[in-house]
Amino acid sequence: MERPTSSSSSDDDDDRQNLIEQNERKLPTPRSTTTAFHIADDDIDDRNHRHHQQLRRRFTSLKLNDLFNKRSFVLFAIFVPLFVLILFFTTDIKALLFSTSVSASPFGSVSDKLRESELRALYLLKQQQLGLFNLWNQTLPNPNSTSNHSNSPQIPLLEDFKSAVLRQMSINKDIQQVLLSPHRSGNSTESDFQDFGDIENPSLGDRCGILDQKLSQRRTIEWKPNASKYLFAICVSGQMSNHLICLEKHMFFAALLNRVLVIPSAKVDYQYSRVLDIEHINKCLGRKVVVTFEELAEAKKNHVHIDKFICYFSHPTPCYVDGEHLKKLKGSGVSLSELEPAWVEDVKKPSKRTVQDVQSKFSTSDDVIAIGDVFFADLEQDWVMQPRGPLAHKCKTLIEPSRLIMLTAQRFIQTFLGKNFIALHFRRHGFLKFCNNKQQSCFYPIPQAADCITRVAERANAPVVYLSTDAAESETGLLQSLVVVNGKTVPLVKRPARNSAEKWDALLYRHGLEGDVQVEAMLDKTICAMSSVFIGASGSTFTEDILRLRKDWGSASLCDEYLCQGEDPNFVAENE
Repeated sequence: MERPTSSSSSDDDDDRQNLIEQNERKLPTPRSTTTAFHIADDDIDDRNHRHHQQLRRRFTSLKLNDLFNKRSFVLFAIFVPLFVLILFFTTDIKALLFSTSVSASPFGSVSDKLRESELRALYLLKQQQLGLFNLWNQTLPNPNSTSNHSNSPQIPLLEDFKSAVLRQMSINKDIQQVLLSPHRSGNSTESDFQDFGDIENPSLGDRCGILDQKLSQRRTIEWKPNASKYLFAICVSGQMSNHLICLEKHMFFAALLNRVLVIPSAKVDYQYSRVLDIEHINKCLGRKVVVTFEELAEAKKNHVHIDKFICYFSHPTPCYVDGEHLKKLKGSGVSLSELEPAWVEDVKKPSKRTVQDVQSKFSTSDDVIAIGDVFFADLEQDWVMQPRGPLAHKCKTLIEPSRLIMLTAQRFIQTFLGKNFIALHFRRHGFLKFCNNKQQSCFYPIPQAADCITRVAERANAPVVYLSTDAAESETGLLQSLVVVNGKTVPLVKRPARNSAEKWDALLYRHGLEGDVQVEAMLDKTICAMSSVFIGASGSTFTEDILRLRKDWGSASLCDEYLCQGEDPNFVAENE
């Protein structure tokens, strides 16, 4: 067969040959045994080649413009957006993405969460077991005790029992939450797990409610002094808290002896006018029952003389006044008579005295008398220690912080604490030796103290604790890390250093009281006295003065207690 010889045909042949070489695999030439068969095959192959040539020529001559002419482009432009809209409204994209992300997450992470939850649950179960075991031991009577079951100290109080049960219920709830946490997915809700039983804490009443002071049963006397007869107060033992207790007892003595009480001069004692409202006492009684030393000096024309010094205590020194204090009195312009003990009385072993004892020994017609320091006096203790004291008056309490300190305490509470808070007096400085010299030590290791605080925090359901302390940062830091309720750390809040951006202490700053140690101590007392629940330090007069304020103000709680009350320290160091 003849092949075309034109140049165009030759070019096409070359193109065809190149396409064949690039796009077709070369097949092996079939072997034939006869010439006829070989010629026929050649003829068929030639026709096939021509057919393929025409097809390939048409295909290679096509251009992109032919595929996308105007009509097809218009159809494409209409169809594609329509398809996207249909896809958007008919497909749950969120579910598609979520299922993709879930399926893409490694199975190992879920396994790790399950293992972690199981270990945490086992730990909580162990804690619950120990708690229930301790509760069981406390409810068992002491076999060595011969006392009646109702009087046995081994039987816990009802409130303590309720607190212990509630603690175990809280742990049980924590265990449930830990075990459920790996099974919660992103689109799960709390209602999905209600079948497991989410029982809220039962109502046990107001477990830390206000203590009924039974004020209607108060036993009081009237303080109606002779305006020209004075009792000169002398307080030398301890610090401010001791002196305030001493002043309160002096008021009782003055009432029994029908005398006006003279507040000591700042030259020989604390400057009481910076922390107390002296005139508040007179307003509560409705008459002049208290005067300052300056008022007495003015009335006596600067010739203040103690006509009779009748000492309540005779040992270790008469009137429990040392030579240094007597020098201060004389230096302030006070002349003294000879010190005369009324009886044999030792501050270390004070005898119980009655109203009749005092009136028979200390009644005199002299204008100005003194009886010395009476901080340790044991005079009608049940009467003196009752809420609002033994004197009839129209106020909640007679000796209370000044108005400026009260307002500052309220502003601090509003700024940092809120209505429901626990106050903790955590005495540490100098307390280790003091407590260890007592029959039962009152100095507790930090972990044990933290456990006691945690129990009160659980019972009171308070979110924050106000910390009044002289402890070092190393101790308070450890204490803070250990006070945890239901897996949450309970903040221990201390008064911060002055910051001009904070206005809660502006009143003290404006009146020149900022930085006064006694003012700050009284501010701490006031904040503690205003708390929902108070934890005090056994053996501390600072704590005792707070408890006095709480009783008088009516803020004392059923949950108020000394730190780790009823417990011995789990470790006590030997004495020197």
